[in-house]
Amino acid sequence: MRRVAVLGATGSIGASTLDVIARHPARFTASVLAAHSKVDELVALCVRFRPRLAVIADAALENELARKLRHAGVDCAVAGGPDAVTAAASGELCDTVVAAIVGAAGLESTLAAARAGKRLLLANKESIVMAGPLLLAALREGGGDLVPIDSEHNAIFQCLPGGRPALAAAGVRRIILTASGGPFRGHTRADLAAITPAQAVAHPRWSMGPKISVDSATLMNKGLEVIEAHYLFNAAPDDIQVLVHPQSLVHSLVEYLDGSVLAQLGNPDMRTALAHALAYPERIEAGVPPLDLATAGKLEFEDPDTETFRCLALAFAALRAGGDATAILNAANEVAVAAFLGGTLHFLGIADIVETVLAELPPEPVVDIPTLVARDGAARAAARRVLSRAYC
Repeated sequence: MRRVAVLGATGSIGASTLDVIARHPARFTASVLAAHSKVDELVALCVRFRPRLAVIADAALENELARKLRHAGVDCAVAGGPDAVTAAASGELCDTVVAAIVGAAGLESTLAAARAGKRLLLANKESIVMAGPLLLAALREGGGDLVPIDSEHNAIFQCLPGGRPALAAAGVRRIILTASGGPFRGHTRADLAAITPAQAVAHPRWSMGPKISVDSATLMNKGLEVIEAHYLFNAAPDDIQVLVHPQSLVHSLVEYLDGSVLAQLGNPDMRTALAHALAYPERIEAGVPPLDLATAGKLEFEDPDTETFRCLALAFAALRAGGDATAILNAANEVAVAAFLGGTLHFLGIADIVETVLAELPPEPVVDIPTLVARDGAARAAARRVLSRAYC
């Protein structure tokens, strides 16, 4: 019986995780449920899954959570605050941690789970993009295993022998990440000059939050996934390729030296990757409909247009620069996307802001979390200065 801590239980990944857990009550138990501030939703999940510990990251809501759990007849421990989330990730109540807290807020708990030797099911991009070397060091220290649950990286994991081997020793020539292309595939820079936030968040295939939808539209989300792939699979930037695949049925591919290319296909549903990661190396039912290739139509692939969608090229450049350049990239992008969504920056200006901040803040070595947090803050401040000079 795997005891699973779901960090970010009220989000979409948390919901998919709990759906898989509910399908296999003899295999898994949701022993820890953690959320940021959605008390009522967390209580409802606790009523259904009866965890041993419920954690609310907003410490001011701890008493409210305890009161509502008592009223609902749920007998479990209650804790509040970011430190409580981190303690839960490394504590004795779980052996598996689903790291699905969004943003830098999930970094400490992810590292704690790695240091504690848990099976880490990683969905938190910032843990890799900001602190890839620190996460890998924590995994070595703890001796646990990491199984990615982003669909692209989980696909690569499935196409490699043993999950995350040394690529050269495994005979791998390169790994290939697929991208849907977002809502503006085929557009020119001239077409994108007057794009509105409403247009950018209208993804052709999925309903996602505003920030990740804009990242998909600029291809920055794929750039962040390139950075993740570098750290997860120890792949050099030149050994990572991106292909646009608008049908989104081939989730990623691995090319071998002998000319073989292995691909992982499936209907786009997070439960496939989650079921694989929870049960690895076994296979279990995920609740996902079978893929019917006879009715799927043709599968298309094309190179990304990195001159129009410059964020992908900037992500590769930051990865090649090394040090904390990828953390600088991530911070500047978050500020730029927020400005675009707020109506103070045009769509093409997102890449301009990121490029300028990368030039202003040369990379420094990744040393520790406090240093990274300080550099993240410096990048955000620089992005705001660029915005005030050029766009306000």
